[in-house]
Amino acid sequence: MKNNVGSIDRLLRIILGLIIAIVGVLYDSWWGLVGLIPIATGLFSFCPLYLPLKISTKKEE
Repeated sequence: MKNNVGSIDRLLRIILGLIIAIVGVLYDSWWGLVGLIPIATGLFSFCPLYLPLKISTKKEE
């Protein structure tokens, strides 16, 4: 599993995921679980959707 999510993308995913999860909890909706997807991809720095699209937001070293 090669990292393909850069630092800014990672931060935005975690923030967006937290917002979605909190709103889901506040409105007592199962849609809050959708927030776990961007949180997980942000924490692991890996997005499986980026693989077939050959996208990487990580800066090459």
